[in-house]
Amino acid sequence: MPKPLPIFERKAPVRRQNPLVWIFDRFEFDPGYLRSRMFGCETAYMDGMLCLCVADRGEEPWNGLLVCTSHERQASLMEETKALHPHDVLGKWLYVSQNDPAFEETVERLAELVLARDSRVGVEPRGRRLRSKARHP
Repeated sequence: MPKPLPIFERKAPVRRQNPLVWIFDRFEFDPGYLRSRMFGCETAYMDGMLCLCVADRGEEPWNGLLVCTSHERQASLMEETKALHPHDVLGKWLYVSQNDPAFEETVERLAELVLARDSRVGVEPRGRRLRSKARHP
């Protein structure tokens, strides 16, 4: 049986690059921008607010742009950007599939709204919940 390589000589697994991250290119020089990963998707934060999420898993509803918003702000955004609709799983967020003919136009408009700090886009991220340890009497 071959001897395994020492840990420092092993190659790190290659993580597949999400092809939709170009959507965040316009934010790169904004000091309030932060890019992160969440649930296998790429996310864009602006001034600490979670604003956009790009998913490229190949099947709906995880194949496009998710707009982080609240139920109260959905109607206004959907009226302005017709391709948006509530996400099938995360109902308080809006979604546009990359297969939608208006995808690029919608993405451009949403990027403008994020850069303008439009209050309809963005949610306060929840902190991680700490597991409570069982108390011993």
